[in-house]
Amino acid sequence: DLPPKIESTLHVPMTHSQKQLYARILEEVRPRVFDAVSKRGIAGASVSILAALLRLRQVCNHPNSIEFLRDAPGYESGKFRALQELTSEALEAGRKVLLFSQFREMLSIIRNWLDSQNINYLYLDGTTKDRQDLVDRFNQDQNVRLFLISLKAGGTGLNLTAADSVIIYDPWWNPAVEGQAVDRAHRIGQNKTVNVYRLVTEDSIEQKIMDLKGKKARIVDALINDSGLSTLKLTKADLESFFSPFPTE
Repeated sequence: DLPPKIESTLHVPMTHSQKQLYARILEEVRPRVFDAVSKRGIAGASVSILAALLRLRQVCNHPNSIEFLRDAPGYESGKFRALQELTSEALEAGRKVLLFSQFREMLSIIRNWLDSQNINYLYLDGTTKDRQDLVDRFNQDQNVRLFLISLKAGGTGLNLTAADSVIIYDPWWNPAVEGQAVDRAHRIGQNKTVNVYRLVTEDSIEQKIMDLKGKKARIVDALINDSGLSTLKLTKADLESFFSPFPTE
């Protein structure tokens, strides 16, 4: 039998700069989405819907993860602040942590912060060649307590049972995909309780997707791959909820 797996969802408010940007982008993408839906239907408008959702999710992660805002000053992220606190506490407690994000741009921001704090870590994405060497080092080296991993690179095939904590920075909409990430640590060979933390931005597309996932039995990975939106069976009401006007105050 595997040891316990304790799962927590941390709901994090946006910063003021995040809220302002989120509201502005939402105002820009909403008419485009519904114009596309009115002309081509939900399935036919999948490209427009996906592009809009992607941009809003990037704001939830960190405004500077958007290419044209990469070097823009003055932007902060409530979720990134929460991650910094959570990661620091876990490392101070002597835990070994796996940190997953779907976005390499966000992982780059996290790496910059870790470097500024002189925190030792390993990194793996789709371009990494020496995967097994990194896995072995993480499992065996007590001085390396943090492993940053992109979703596509780390969903399967990695045995990282030295970890006792998993942080999912941006929520997956396919429970199976998310489960594969968690199972890098919670698998045969694990002898410690595994704590799983999901970070969700309040009053955002992330929270609305999580709510939808709880309501609809069949949620697949259509929103994070190329298979389109039809299998999600989204309704006009779902889209109205996703792109509803955002209160800035």
